[in-house]
Amino acid sequence: MSEGYPDYEARLQAWVGREAVAERRGQDPVNVPMIRHWVEAMEDANPVYLDDEAAKATGRPGVVAPASMVQAWTMRGYAATVRPDGNASTGMDELTELLAEGGYTSVVATDSEFEFHRELVPGDHVSVSETIESISPEKKTGLGAGRFITTVRTYRDSDGETVAVQRWRLLRFKPAAKVAPKAKRPRPAINPDNAFWFEAAKEHRLVIQRCSACESLRHPPGPCCPVCGSFEWDTVESTGEGTVYSYVVAHHPRHPAFDYPLLIAVIELPEGTRLTANLTGVSPEDVEIGMPVSLEWLDADPDLTLPVFRPAVPKKED
Repeated sequence: MSEGYPDYEARLQAWVGREAVAERRGQDPVNVPMIRHWVEAMEDANPVYLDDEAAKATGRPGVVAPASMVQAWTMRGYAATVRPDGNASTGMDELTELLAEGGYTSVVATDSEFEFHRELVPGDHVSVSETIESISPEKKTGLGAGRFITTVRTYRDSDGETVAVQRWRLLRFKPAAKVAPKAKRPRPAINPDNAFWFEAAKEHRLVIQRCSACESLRHPPGPCCPVCGSFEWDTVESTGEGTVYSYVVAHHPRHPAFDYPLLIAVIELPEGTRLTANLTGVSPEDVEIGMPVSLEWLDADPDLTLPVFRPAVPKKED
């Protein structure tokens, strides 16, 4: 029962047994050209649909229409669906409005069952009427909470004889709220000179580039030692301890990958280099220059891991 509408369920169930669509005659009688279009589109090579002799050989008086075409003979056509005038409201239109009132604004067809009484032949002029058979209680589905609407369509020939019955079921549902995935962090500019650093980060190792000649440490990484000019290097691993050398609090412009206010700090490592990283676990008003911090790892996504720092927990004295 929809909130705010205490009689909503009763109003819905009152539609059961009522006419959804009044009897409507198809625009054209059954004809061979349309059968030809259908079987070519469906790649149905059964000769009884287009060859009189082949149909008569099976005991039929002549060609017949494919049974699955019965619905096509009563379709209103494109013009009737887009022309605002001349389209009288149907019971199904009214029921659709009532369902929308309860929040069931989306629709998907779920299944269709046919019972065929006889084959249609060229010259038959088919009409269809539709009644509402049942409206289910609200069900939970993968698409959202909804109701299954079952209708019965009865197809008749020019003499009023039933040629087919179709049980048609729709799910009218409240579309589930979609939670957009969080945006990915901007990709760092990775090149042959710094790729080693990001690969180490994926392994949760904070490394510092070291000149093999003079053992000077440098960050950010580069191809050449700024002290002695050597191109030979290796790495040392940082302890992950450090202090806040400087910081800013970013408010604008905002990027959807980050939470704001955003703390960005220059961290001084005891090894003698500095790096820029986010601060976490602390409010902007509590950050201080010289504040001790400890390394944590942010696995931003499967392709990116970055170091972040949080206030260090004071060590207990012995």
